[in-house]
Amino acid sequence: MTAALVDLGTLQARLPELTEQYRSAQPFPHVVLDDVLFADAFARAATEFPAMRDPFWKGYLHVNETKYGNTQPDTWGPTLTEVAKEFVSPEFVGFLEQLTGITGLLPDWSMDGGGLHQTLRGGHLNIHADFTTHHVHEHWSRRVNILLYLNEEWRDEWGGKLELWDKDMTAAQAKVEPAGNRMLIFTTNEDSFHGHPDALTCPDDVARRSMALYYFTEEEHAVRRSTNYRARPDEAGIKRAAIAVDRSAVDLYDRAKRKLGISDEHVSGLLERISRLTRRRTR
Repeated sequence: MTAALVDLGTLQARLPELTEQYRSAQPFPHVVLDDVLFADAFARAATEFPAMRDPFWKGYLHVNETKYGNTQPDTWGPTLTEVAKEFVSPEFVGFLEQLTGITGLLPDWSMDGGGLHQTLRGGHLNIHADFTTHHVHEHWSRRVNILLYLNEEWRDEWGGKLELWDKDMTAAQAKVEPAGNRMLIFTTNEDSFHGHPDALTCPDDVARRSMALYYFTEEEHAVRRSTNYRARPDEAGIKRAAIAVDRSAVDLYDRAKRKLGISDEHVSGLLERISRLTRRRTR
């Protein structure tokens, strides 16, 4: 790797400091890194981010989330594609292994659940712990997430901070603002609850933008759990019930996706139509 885009040299030089921060962080191991890409590389990547109405966006539009994803790097601009390639390179994976203490990490170019993400005004992502195994490689256990924020501008009053909650869902112990060229790396397991559940208040022509990649280890007895959405302590009973019902529906879809090979493309249009109908009925 030439490191023309990712400032890996600086990250490696900071490993002793970053490793201590990562492993001692609460409520679960994580670290926030700024200026991960060189400045000119970030500027190009942000400029290349697909337009809000790009046809390759897939809607994830239901009670627990309203966001869009693009898992097809061949539809991205050249800088975004090369950034993703550096994130799956042996050098960067080696950095993650040293940072997290997890050996044998496997990057995932299929972008199962990852890729580019955008959330528009009014969008949200309820607190959740991610699905635990790869949908195709059933023995791959999900271990590490990276999120690179690609916002050219993000204002505090727009919301969208990623909340990191303790395993008992009693409090958000950390919040991460989605500032441009900022990366969050965290260990993912059944208790790594995170999300941004309050509706975004950004302008209509602004989106909360990121690139997500996930890393796995091969396990003989990988334990499958679908995305586990949770209510916050102060949320009303009706909302709690809706979150629970939707969580069960997502679990059924997750099982069907694994057993029948159903792709997200087949359901994204249906989810979007249902979401529009639901919004009309609640106005």
